Amino acid sequence: MNIKLEALIFDVDGTLADTERDGHRVAFNDAFDEYGIGWHWDVDTYGQLLAVTGGKERMHHYASEFLHNRNLPDNFDQLVPELHAAKTRHYTELLSTGAIPLRPGVERLLEEARSKNFRLAIATTTTPANVSALLAHTLGKESLDWFEVIAAGDIVPAKKPAGDIYDYALKAMNLSPEQCLAFEDSHNGILSSTSVGLQTIICVNGYTHDDDFSGAVLVLDNLGEPEQPFNVLQGEADNHSYVDCDLLLKLHSMT
Repeated sequence: MNIKLEALIFDVDGTLADTERDGHRVAFNDAFDEYGIGWHWDVDTYGQLLAVTGGKERMHHYASEFLHNRNLPDNFDQLVPELHAAKTRHYTELLSTGAIPLRPGVERLLEEARSKNFRLAIATTTTPANVSALLAHTLGKESLDWFEVIAAGDIVPAKKPAGDIYDYALKAMNLSPEQCLAFEDSHNGILSSTSVGLQTIICVNGYTHDDDFSGAVLVLDNLGEPEQPFNVLQGEADNHSYVDCDLLLKLHSMT
């Protein structure tokens, strides 16, 4: 018996928008400057830190693996949540300037999916405030209501690559993995989504282009637009040049 595709579940950072290099990284550095701790994450360093999911976890990892826990600020463990809150504030301020647009094809696909009554959800390790700010400043505040579930941040104890955040979203929607498709951009992301049985479409970014995406149903450079075709990096796109609901139904039917 064929199982109907009911819902699309999206990661956020790197998937909906290229937020990492020119968004989160910049905001972290602004927070570090604000608190005067003398840290600065350049583009290459931040690329290495992306192996760790979660901003607070990323700072602890940097302190341990890059600084070997030397010359840390006083009360570092207590300071990390403050730094993370400051980083979130700087990030949302950056978003308000319009400096971080959605990736190609994202708005078009969301609009088409809504018009065809697909249910939408988000599963991400970033904070709810970051998700809300991105959606509000790119699609308008009303877009927050497009998503039936926004599973974000510390709502589950284990972040990606654990599958907890996707499991949470599926349970909240009362759907099985077979009824959904996930959209991710990273190795940690696909480990998370496929661990709960979700078919996953990957849209790589500059940081994740060379990641291992074994198990993805399709790997693309972006979702594409009619006038801006995607490039297929892995899998078969059935002669499509951009991701639309017809392609999603065909990919889903392959299981």
